Amino acid sequence: MTRGEEPLAAVFQRLIANYGPITLQHFMGESNARYYAGKDPLGSAGDFITAPEVSQMFGELIGLWLADIWIRAGRGGTFHYVELGPGRGTLARDALRAMQRCGLEPQVHLVEASTALREIQRATVPHAGWHHDVSTLPDDAPLLLVANEFLDALPVRQLVKTPQGWRERMVDFQDGRFLPVAGDKPMDAAVPQPMRDQSDGTLIETCPGAAAIVHDIAGRLAVQGGAALFIDYGYSRSQTGSTLQALKEHTKIDPFAMPGEADLTCLVDFEAMADAARAGGAHHLGTVTQGHFLRALGIETRAANLAASAPQHTASIGSAKDRLIGDSQMGTLFKVMGLASPDWPQGAGF
Repeated sequence: MTRGEEPLAAVFQRLIANYGPITLQHFMGESNARYYAGKDPLGSAGDFITAPEVSQMFGELIGLWLADIWIRAGRGGTFHYVELGPGRGTLARDALRAMQRCGLEPQVHLVEASTALREIQRATVPHAGWHHDVSTLPDDAPLLLVANEFLDALPVRQLVKTPQGWRERMVDFQDGRFLPVAGDKPMDAAVPQPMRDQSDGTLIETCPGAAAIVHDIAGRLAVQGGAALFIDYGYSRSQTGSTLQALKEHTKIDPFAMPGEADLTCLVDFEAMADAARAGGAHHLGTVTQGHFLRALGIETRAANLAASAPQHTASIGSAKDRLIGDSQMGTLFKVMGLASPDWPQGAGF
């Protein structure tokens, strides 16, 4: 929050008092916009740590995956490296270094709305160009796109089955706190027909923004050529139930307790994202766990080589590798979805 800016909690309280409960989608969207606008949330001093910050191996292997599919697609011509939500620029820096070793030096485009993070990225990847959203990305050459922990922060819509039918989940302010409530407007028409006959209390979660972005990128791949990796924590098959959570200083807190001051995320429905990609015209290479993907790309060999060249760091290198691929850490919960132009080759690891 910048100096003189009214706390978002106060804004929401006034809005609810005047107009009634707001949608969860509104609450989450405004909260994350405020949260990311003026701070660096990453690292041990922030609220969470992403895979590129765990180890250089992550970014390097992503860069090698992109270089590999670029080589097998025929090389040549101009290519654009695009990253959605690039954090501190760590992933871009490591991936670009690995690509350069393979002879791939694409133009760099970072999609970032946060002014604070843009300044950090500018120091890490000084030759990049910046975009507020995907609408201004170039359309003159194939894209090599990465989105790591980007979709999970986009606002979701939740619908809940009540005795009166399906209702949208709203956020109200009662007894000094924000809390979820069922709206009063019928929403049965918004629920897919096969899902409508569910028991009371069933909740379904959708992310229109994520689906729209994946559909748009898929359309670009179909027309321009290229490939994309979407990496996030989520599930491979659609499921019911709320997945909304909040992180503050690496600790889970009540998602409704501190609007604009904590990172709000939801698990990504990768089945829905794959459907959106196919509808946009891209080839869905597959969706696999992060552990499977990084093992297939050779992370264990890379870790062994790093340890051999810096034996004093063997323990930390092994710990980072385990964090990225371990079943009880990021290896299973995180998924990797690959997309490509229909005339591009199959990507490694899928």
